[in-house]
Amino acid sequence: MFEGLSDRLGGVLDKLRKRGALKESDVKEAMREVRVALLEADVALPVVKTFITNATERAVGQDVLRSVTPGQMVVKIVHDELKNMLGEGEDINLASTPPVPILMVGLQGSGKTTSSAKIALHLTKKRNKKVLLASLDIYRPAAQQQLKVLADDNGLGVLPIVLGEKPVSIAKRAMDTGRKEGYDAVILDTAGRLHIDMELMSEVAQVRDAVNPVETLLVTDAMTGQDSVNVAKEFAEKVGITGIVLTRVDGDARGGAALSMRQITGCPIKMIGVGEKIDEMEAFHPDRIANRILGMGDVVSLVEKAAETIKAEDAEKMAKKLRKGQFDLNDLLAQLKQLQKMGDLSGIMGMLPGMGALKKQMSQTKLDPKLLTHQEAIILSMTPKERENPALIKASRKKRIAAGCGLSVQDVNKLLKQYQTMSTMIKKMGKMGKKGLFGGMPKIDPAMLEGGDMPDLGNLPKGFPGAGGGLPPGLPGLGGGGGLPPGFPGFGKKK
Repeated sequence: MFEGLSDRLGGVLDKLRKRGALKESDVKEAMREVRVALLEADVALPVVKTFITNATERAVGQDVLRSVTPGQMVVKIVHDELKNMLGEGEDINLASTPPVPILMVGLQGSGKTTSSAKIALHLTKKRNKKVLLASLDIYRPAAQQQLKVLADDNGLGVLPIVLGEKPVSIAKRAMDTGRKEGYDAVILDTAGRLHIDMELMSEVAQVRDAVNPVETLLVTDAMTGQDSVNVAKEFAEKVGITGIVLTRVDGDARGGAALSMRQITGCPIKMIGVGEKIDEMEAFHPDRIANRILGMGDVVSLVEKAAETIKAEDAEKMAKKLRKGQFDLNDLLAQLKQLQKMGDLSGIMGMLPGMGALKKQMSQTKLDPKLLTHQEAIILSMTPKERENPALIKASRKKRIAAGCGLSVQDVNKLLKQYQTMSTMIKKMGKMGKKGLFGGMPKIDPAMLEGGDMPDLGNLPKGFPGAGGGLPPGLPGLGGGGGLPPGFPGFGKKK
């Protein structure tokens, strides 16, 4: 969603970085371009005015203009002002006597019902809470059934449906069930309308008065732009909201709504929907979003995502094999599956610093998004013996494997070549021993990355993937020969 804004701001700030000294006129010219970029991204005019005024005042100060790296100082100021614009990150408040009532409000089609289930799963997995879902939408056909299906499919608690029951009665029954069955939170999914009207507001107010919610979360669609900000203002004035859930953040709409929401409404964005899947709901971190907008990546989120998808015991098994220099096609298959669990390659790249240029190159080369799936299919078309000992795979076997996965013999050859490159390098790594490689490898802690301190990857032994700035040419999934470019950013240097 922020790619357009990121490209524009990146171009403006890169010009400042390249200059050894800055004059006040240079800074003001850059700020004019930043102003245009924010307005084009659909950021509200009052917010843009405040942003530019604050940033310009700080940037033209003597400390900045006379510093050794004035360009970098201006970038830091823009980063800080973006964080201020986005507000402080706040989690969903559960600091009350259980069950904590959470009221979900919003217009029809904004994703209220799906977001209710996503938040319930988020609280269950991330905060270890027992959550009950209840649908108060008695108007939209199958709305209550939709929430029940989502809850049943993901092992979440849901209030049984009683036909003909009114929203206030459902809310009271949900709270009563929550108390009797020991739930930590009750999420109440209210009905929506196509537009704001008094009937909608009156019903939401009645439910609010009946349950006294600790959190009243407004679900709004990021794709609607500034209209979502206007909806938030209406709900804040007439019902009273404590936070905002922004959906479809993964879309290609301009990101102005997210940047304007906090300052215009005074309510923090608490959660963002980053995909269609039920587990694709994240807490909103303003500093990480600011980093992504300025092309600084989001290494903390990447490490957290890896920690969620990669099991510790699997990683330990793989490490033991690598220490011995062992690597077969079963191991490559496991790595491919882990990559796919982490999401699409463009999403992962967006979290790495300085990846804008490479993402553009990928889009221009029209990289097949199903490449990892195809490589997985090739390996699954092999027999267990062939995976353990790829040397057995000769011409006739390659034809059989290609026919089995529906791809060509050339595709099979490409995969085997990538595997051979990786296997050769891993054998070299195994010979280095603990002292040369695995014993001296730094441990990456998300808390350490949050503070901005990157481990030193610049002194790794020759031949280690990432030493000197390049990943191994056999890494699956990228480039003509399967490898990332030798200048792949984010490795080999200390941040």
